[in-house]
Amino acid sequence: MNTGRTLLDRLTSWAPALLLGSLAALTYWLDAQVQSPQPRIDGSARHDPNLFVERFRAITFDTDGRVRQSLAAQRAQLYPDDNSIDFASVSLVQTDPDSPRVTVTADSGTLSGDRETITLAGNVRAVRDAPPAAPKPKARKPGQADAGPGGPVTLTTEYLRVVPKQGRATTDREVTIEEPRGIIRAVGMEIDTKAQTLKLKSSVRGTLEPQPSAK
Repeated sequence: MNTGRTLLDRLTSWAPALLLGSLAALTYWLDAQVQSPQPRIDGSARHDPNLFVERFRAITFDTDGRVRQSLAAQRAQLYPDDNSIDFASVSLVQTDPDSPRVTVTADSGTLSGDRETITLAGNVRAVRDAPPAAPKPKARKPGQADAGPGGPVTLTTEYLRVVPKQGRATTDREVTIEEPRGIIRAVGMEIDTKAQTLKLKSSVRGTLEPQPSAK
């Protein structure tokens, strides 16, 4: 029971930062980069793109010249009727000197015209790399739970809707969360960073491998 609780605690701690931290940065960064086009004068309200870029790639740097965020897509196109942006084969990588690298990929993505919502669809995969090696832990006291290995953590699903300002990410599809010690699967997920909760809605199942005893 303690082992399962420890794994669940770890999942609830990394998932909001992984998803909402990276996607919120993408949302606000794109809002600053993409200017709204002038209204059409022909009265057309068709949902047609008026601007597209093939093999789109953008990089942001910090004040020391280090890469902090990169966004790549096979194609990006802007729709003037609602100011939304579609991406094909999108990949977002966020790096922080004090945190593990986070990579989010999907077959497609859409950023809403009001820059409030981003949806990812098709082979959505979010990976947080393993953190730097920590000092050798002290011997555990009797009955104390093991914190578990610090390897990479991966979340996969087919659809993810994120509202960064509300601190929420949801999916009604099957989701899989993997880390070095175990795997959890469920159908439907809600992340709420303001409430600091991660809810797995139904068909929750998983396996855990016991940690080797410390000598």
